[in-house]
Amino acid sequence: MANIDVTTEAWTDLIFEGRNQSYGAYKLRRNTPKRNIYSILLIGLLVALSIAIYMAKSAYDQYQAAHSINQSVTELSALNQPKKKAEVKRKEVQIPEKKQEVVKEVKSSIKFTAPVIKKDDEVKPEEEMKTQQELMQTNTAIGALDVKGNSDNGEVLKVTQRVADEPVKPKPEVENKVFDIVEQMPSFPGGPSALMQYLSDNIKYPVVAQENGVQGRVVVSFVVERDGSITDVRVVRSVDPSLDREATRVVSAMPNWIPGKQNGSAVRVKYNVPVSFKLQ
Repeated sequence: MANIDVTTEAWTDLIFEGRNQSYGAYKLRRNTPKRNIYSILLIGLLVALSIAIYMAKSAYDQYQAAHSINQSVTELSALNQPKKKAEVKRKEVQIPEKKQEVVKEVKSSIKFTAPVIKKDDEVKPEEEMKTQQELMQTNTAIGALDVKGNSDNGEVLKVTQRVADEPVKPKPEVENKVFDIVEQMPSFPGGPSALMQYLSDNIKYPVVAQENGVQGRVVVSFVVERDGSITDVRVVRSVDPSLDREATRVVSAMPNWIPGKQNGSAVRVKYNVPVSFKLQ
């Protein structure tokens, strides 16, 4: 018993001697030494692999540290070098010299001759007053501009360019767009309460509708113009033809409203007003 090695299979044969060896416990204990050996080898392999990984990581860290030191030294040496100053070259702009215009002697195109009383036989033909017909037949150009000269010996300047008439700017077209919503909506003079009071004071319940027991609310649409007047009155929600006609009549007879404004200017705005008809 003392000479049996537990790492061998002899102790298993000794224990199961004379017993049922086909039982699973026999086979399990018989393979125990192999499993122990495999476990020891696997643990040794894992330990060796861990050591190898640790050594590789240490070597890599040392390499990175050495590389970063060299890079820092390179950057410091680059900082110590004097910076090159940027040279800005100034480009001389040559301004073309203006040609001096030679002032010519200009003769005045108008001449005032003091009236002198002479006898008819003393008046020279060129000094006589020209008639309208003679002026029309002359070849002398009549200028549209008067030129004030600086010498009596020069020449009269001629107009070489025609002054174009300034184009007449078309008047801006009046904005005819009808807005649904504006910055400042139109309002009835006195506010909504005054509008309700106006409707209640001016509506006359149609007799036909009263006799038939017809009641309801008619919605009337209209446009408040720039001057506050009411136009384009129409029924957008009808109840009865007689009630529709009465609502249209009352809305059309409303006084001028305070017009709506967009960007500070009065504009056309569409507005809806409900007119209620209710039997007492």
